[in-house]
Amino acid sequence: MNKTFWNRFLDSSSHNRKSKIQNLKWAGLFAIVVALTVCGARAEAQQPAKVFRIGFLDNSSASGNAPLLEAFRQEMRKLGWIEGKNFTFEYRFAEGKFDRLPDLAADLVRLKVDLIMVSGGQPALAAKSATTTIPIVMANAGDPVAFGLVASLGRPGGNVTGLSSLGTELITKRLEILKDAVLKLARVGLLRPAGGSDRQLKDLRPAALALKLKLEEIVTQTDAKGLESAFQATKQKEVGAIMTTTSLPFFAERKRIVELAVKYRLPAIYPQDDFVEAGGLMSYGADFDDLYRRAAVYVDKILKGAKPADLPVQQATKFEFVINLKAAKQIGLTIPARVLERANKVIK
Repeated sequence: MNKTFWNRFLDSSSHNRKSKIQNLKWAGLFAIVVALTVCGARAEAQQPAKVFRIGFLDNSSASGNAPLLEAFRQEMRKLGWIEGKNFTFEYRFAEGKFDRLPDLAADLVRLKVDLIMVSGGQPALAAKSATTTIPIVMANAGDPVAFGLVASLGRPGGNVTGLSSLGTELITKRLEILKDAVLKLARVGLLRPAGGSDRQLKDLRPAALALKLKLEEIVTQTDAKGLESAFQATKQKEVGAIMTTTSLPFFAERKRIVELAVKYRLPAIYPQDDFVEAGGLMSYGADFDDLYRRAAVYVDKILKGAKPADLPVQQATKFEFVINLKAAKQIGLTIPARVLERANKVIK
């Protein structure tokens, strides 16, 4: 065979082998890149989603908030949020000691929670004083504008938004109902917790004057001894009926309060139907379960990127007037038919 041809053949074969080897190298490198990309994508897909931390600040107790927080959780579940899975709660309860609220709020800020949910005006003020950056959602607040929590309902500004349970309008309405339900009523006792805001009392005085009623303020501790003393004071002041401010410490002690009202044979009207379910006489107010469910909508939006300043404060839209005729019978009270006709629900 011609030597030149053989050399060319060998050169050609060698070139082909080199090309094949090079191609194999490139194919191997491509396969490695693809494998790494796929593995990276899988690893990224398997990364756990962020678990948001929600601080909850309240001036009462865990037991007092249990029904309302369950309403909140139920709505959160509908929105795709499961406690312990993609969000957790950091609970802080002042147990009726209002002076503890600033420290509890500061503690939540130190924990760097993603959002603080509050119930009532005092916890909201404590939270706002503790942070201007962490979003704050009010589950209920009587008058957030008057409290200085927001600039206006439509344009809250800052880091606070949420729900207003209405303050003045509802407490004066309760006084009107009490006057209609208790014939010849002349003196009404207003129970409010020690250390709490006296704003509701200030709002109620003009309404009492217009209805020709004498209003007696009864400040009380919310433990068993304090409440007993408060009801003894109502008798000493010759109070003919009582009402309570909208306050979670009272909500937590609702069973004890309605029992004392029966013991001292005092007609009473409360801000929530939970008091009537516990044996109380009457209630008129916002549906707090509904407020907590609506608070979940705010929390959902903010955790997904919305700013509190852009979310208008909403007011309560559901109200209920409930009468318990069993409780009326226990204290020897006959409620006029015209009052019964106005009730949304009558328990017989």
